[in-house]
Amino acid sequence: MNAHLCLLADASSPHTRRWAMGMRARGWQVSLITARPEPIDGVEQRILPPVRCQADWLLRTSAVRRHVRELAPDIVHAHYLTSYGYLAARCGRRPLVMTAWGSDLLVTPHRAPWMRWLTGWILRRADLITGDSASLVAAARQYRPQAPVLEIHWGVDRTRFAPVSWESKDGVQIVSLRAWEANYHIATLIESIALLRQQLPGSAPLLHLLGGGSLEPALRAQVQALGLAQSVVFHGRLDDAGMAAVLARCKISVSVPASDATSVAMLESMACGLAVVASDLDANRQWIAPDLLVPAGDARALANMLLRLATDEERMRQIGNNNAERIALDGDRKTQMDHVDWLYRELLQ
Repeated sequence: MNAHLCLLADASSPHTRRWAMGMRARGWQVSLITARPEPIDGVEQRILPPVRCQADWLLRTSAVRRHVRELAPDIVHAHYLTSYGYLAARCGRRPLVMTAWGSDLLVTPHRAPWMRWLTGWILRRADLITGDSASLVAAARQYRPQAPVLEIHWGVDRTRFAPVSWESKDGVQIVSLRAWEANYHIATLIESIALLRQQLPGSAPLLHLLGGGSLEPALRAQVQALGLAQSVVFHGRLDDAGMAAVLARCKISVSVPASDATSVAMLESMACGLAVVASDLDANRQWIAPDLLVPAGDARALANMLLRLATDEERMRQIGNNNAERIALDGDRKTQMDHVDWLYRELLQ
């Protein structure tokens, strides 16, 4: 009988779905306990009552304990420390793996002393801790957990995200794959496109916005107010094939959040051979050259960076080639998931 992995995570996240399917492909029986359900082929789901505020997580402990007891998995793996990680720590099932996603280590613990204490308590219950950037690994180690802390990133499916011929790309098309939420500064990107249009009057840039999110009405209003209706395309949330089709048309990808770990969207853009401009964060410095980093929230700095790239076709192409080569070496999802599979099996020894 296959070993049984129980994930605690949002089923609505593409990262969760990819992880679950990756482990199923490696012979694991996979179940999922989630407060945000979405069907995943072959994965039994136990659904928690909806979580409407942070305090609701504290009230889901008894339900998670019951589900874990009934499922009786060989390994429990919680994704996102200050929600599912807390619940997994309270359920008492071992071995326990925890994965930090970013804000759960870089932002939330700093909001209040009790949150920092709770984060440390959660981490010290784990048998293995992973994060997808060196900055996350360093942040986790500050809490002095007993468990190993390893850098495992989500990786890119290079069968879906791969370069296309540069000659097939028309004009200056720019893409953002980030969610339409405050942290990701989509409004800053739109403002930078307005500035870029003023500096490139004969070659209007076209911005593709993927991702979707709660700020859509405000962002659409901003586009109208700036007279950018012909320069910005709102695609919303697309599947991998849809994303790859848009990336194939673009030369530049922009990812400028205020806080982030290693962005899968950024890695997918690199894998497709795009030049990537990113915010100056620890996690981004691992992947992007310093001269392509800008301060988060600075529209003029971003516009100036985009102008330098848009007016230097050969530089854009070379950066894109370098990015694709880097992902081929260090960013393949299969390699990362193979490593996780090995780590799981080591925990069961």
